Amino acid sequence: MTGELRQIVEGVALVFAALIPIVNPFGGAPVFLAMTGDCTPELRAALATRVAVNAFLLLFGSVFVGTYVLGFFGLSVPIVQVAGGLIVCGLGWDLLRQETTVPNIGTAVGPGASEIATRAFYPLTLPLTVGPGTISVAITIGANHSHGMRSLLVNSITELVGVTLVAATILVCYRFADRMLRALGATGTSVLVRLSAFILLCIGVQIFWNGASTLFESLPALKTH
Repeated sequence: MTGELRQIVEGVALVFAALIPIVNPFGGAPVFLAMTGDCTPELRAALATRVAVNAFLLLFGSVFVGTYVLGFFGLSVPIVQVAGGLIVCGLGWDLLRQETTVPNIGTAVGPGASEIATRAFYPLTLPLTVGPGTISVAITIGANHSHGMRSLLVNSITELVGVTLVAATILVCYRFADRMLRALGATGTSVLVRLSAFILLCIGVQIFWNGASTLFESLPALKTH
């Protein structure tokens, strides 16, 4: 294995290992099921595909142009974390308060095409799958580009492949989430969805706190004490 090939493999593993625990498609799968309870299996499969594509585009954009977009609007990563953390908290709280979270597979009529496109992006892609924590990590990865042309090319390849693998993992987990439902049964799935919703709420609080604590530390009044 040549030095550049080894660098690419290690870089892909690093990008995948950095993003997949935050994206957490395995934990998001039962929540995805709960939020597509009015969809037929065919519509749910279409939603899973759209979510995976949207996640790839969001991660790709965050890695390669996220730093420039935030700089253009004068925004910082902590601000994104605070706003996104509040959204994730709201999503987790709504899921916890639902009377039933077990989808009725195979008997639902399903939403229309326009509603599918809208729901596939919000809230299924953002913030459920690719939240502010994921975006901030992706932006951080993209901000560490080397200035040399060859290093820049190698880093770009590793990041593209890593993001593609993350999106593929999302597709597999969401596409076959209904099989997990059948294996767990109604009670098991309901418990798993509630637990995932609670964890999602905790993640939202953690993301909010990370951003808020960074902003507090940057206040001049606090630095003088």
